[in-house]
Amino acid sequence: MQQTRSRCNHFVSRWMRASVAFVVLSSNPVLSATDISGRVLGAGTPIAGAKVTLWMAGAGAPKQLAQARTGSDGRFVVKSVNAAGRNTIVYLVAQGGHAASDRSSGDNPNIALMAVLGSRVPHKVMINEMTTVASVWTHAQFLEGTAIKGHPLGLKIAAGNVPNLVNVENGGWGTAILDSSNSTQTPTMSNFATLASVVAGCVVRVKPNACESLFAAATPPTNKAPTDTLMALQAIARYPAYQPERVFALLDEFYPVPGGKKLREPPYMPYLVYAPSAWLIGVKFTGGGLNAPGKIMFDSEGNLWTGANFIVGMQSSDSFWNGTSAKFAPNGRPLSPAPTGFGGGGIVGPGFGTAIDAQDRVWMTSTGGRTMSLFDKNGKPLSPPEGFNFGSKLGVMQGVIVTPNGDVWAVDFSDDKVVYLPKGDPSKVKFFCQSTDGRPNSESPCKLNAPFHLAIDQQDRIWITNAVGDHVTRFPASDPSRVEVLPTGGHSGKGMAIDSQGNAWIANTVGAGLPLEAKLKMLELKLFDRLYELHHVLFNYLIEDKLGSISMLRPDGTPGPGSPYSGGGTYGSWAIAIDGNDQVWSSNFGGRSITHLCGARTETCPPGMNTGDPISPPGGYVGGGMSYLTDIGIDPAGNVWVADNWETPDACWNPSFSEAKSTQCGGNGLTVFYGMAKPVRAPQIGPARPY
Repeated sequence: MQQTRSRCNHFVSRWMRASVAFVVLSSNPVLSATDISGRVLGAGTPIAGAKVTLWMAGAGAPKQLAQARTGSDGRFVVKSVNAAGRNTIVYLVAQGGHAASDRSSGDNPNIALMAVLGSRVPHKVMINEMTTVASVWTHAQFLEGTAIKGHPLGLKIAAGNVPNLVNVENGGWGTAILDSSNSTQTPTMSNFATLASVVAGCVVRVKPNACESLFAAATPPTNKAPTDTLMALQAIARYPAYQPERVFALLDEFYPVPGGKKLREPPYMPYLVYAPSAWLIGVKFTGGGLNAPGKIMFDSEGNLWTGANFIVGMQSSDSFWNGTSAKFAPNGRPLSPAPTGFGGGGIVGPGFGTAIDAQDRVWMTSTGGRTMSLFDKNGKPLSPPEGFNFGSKLGVMQGVIVTPNGDVWAVDFSDDKVVYLPKGDPSKVKFFCQSTDGRPNSESPCKLNAPFHLAIDQQDRIWITNAVGDHVTRFPASDPSRVEVLPTGGHSGKGMAIDSQGNAWIANTVGAGLPLEAKLKMLELKLFDRLYELHHVLFNYLIEDKLGSISMLRPDGTPGPGSPYSGGGTYGSWAIAIDGNDQVWSSNFGGRSITHLCGARTETCPPGMNTGDPISPPGGYVGGGMSYLTDIGIDPAGNVWVADNWETPDACWNPSFSEAKSTQCGGNGLTVFYGMAKPVRAPQIGPARPY
């Protein structure tokens, strides 16, 4: 009896302890205990005696969860947490220790390596130079020393992109960087592995002064030299175009070609053969019905939406603007169906018209269908099968925006008018700026000439660019009759954005250098809706003369200091994005590059820079498999996305060009460069808003 009672008490005691544990865990449902078995390697060899700390990132200072030391084989075990909450981000930092291949004596205090695990913690983890490069570039906007902190959506997006670059379980290559759109198609793998090898040179001290050489080469324009490998990589990631040849030179210093051999022998392959123009980590994504993406917008969860100019797999020379729409997760995974994308609702060949409202509904205009369409956040059309065409009163449509009060504005490219939906209600549509005689392409009272895009400023004024012109049109949203016509100093305005100071930044695709005969030809083609020929003329001038610029107009309509600007790769500038620091980003159609300029708040720029000064190298940021670009966008993690719109231009308008390449008019991807810009809130309604 006593034995039975004892067993019963033992059972009850265990049940009560389990119940208490359950209550404790349930009161904080984000965390559940588990073990992480890991290994820390430097240049592929074990690092013994390293301090490994497990952290949980959040809006404030990160919380330390566990700590361990590595053994002689570099292995460690920490009691971790599984982040059941999707916004909980866990990461590991390894500091100090001594690598097995380090011939120096004593620990190396300059070692600091990282692996961001995200919200789903694996049981086995590798920490090495590869996981560190991936973690730093994806988290560049949230990382300071060993601390990761920031807003939940940004942290979630950043952590979700780490597996695209590296496998944190084995320390090898990730999924996206190895796929057919990247790997052999871009220099990203070489950039990545070169950085990892250079850092490894310090970790294992291939030379007695290897760390000192790394820190000197990585010192940013602020002149604050890093003191460990993690800080060195952060400095490079934040100033990727600042004297990149210094870091590249370490490849030869650390790993010279052995006598009698052809290749270097760094710990990571492949490696760069010559210095990059900037240390970028960019990857390309495709699928989901994407072909020739146009305008880029992000919803409240960081998903990317864009219109697709063309149908996947279709020959394009006689069927311009016939596609649907595409949606991608923040990690580049297509969420729309392949190969059709999200269709219906009257969408036929959207161009530069995509906007997202406060309910995450997606507005798109159709260049091919002469309609406006509306989708819910899951891609279900909310507009009728024929779209909103208002009794066939729409022409070729381009830009559309949602204003902070919920109104929807769009521009009719071919008929030179403005479409207004109060509170987004199609039944209350109004048209502004129509010609007095009612005929399409007659002179617009607003001086519109192929209106392309529009924006709203902090004074509730609508700004409109003109693709066949050298001016913008502006009027109060409350009174479109009060029209101002403002010269930009550049021709063929396309994308535009407003910064936090109310300045308008305009992409002038052909700058100020377009000859009169070309302007007249563009006007003639536009009048007859021969839009694909209009693009052909524009393209030929871009290629031959390398034109393009970016204008800044102050709130009073006067040009900013030195405007227009043409440095940093402004070759066929097509679209503008403003980041959370008011710095200016442009996608360049002709240059297949990205321009990065210092904005109006010069205190956020590298030391000594003025408004309009280029931060990007002379040819702009390149790589990542970019083709001829239309739009550019900045997501809530500070990643810079661009729309690869054209791939093989001759396939767009020449049926006899090449049967084998006849489906290659449209660009087949979206390219993202990680961690380059100050994050922007999504959806963006009105001027960009930082976190």
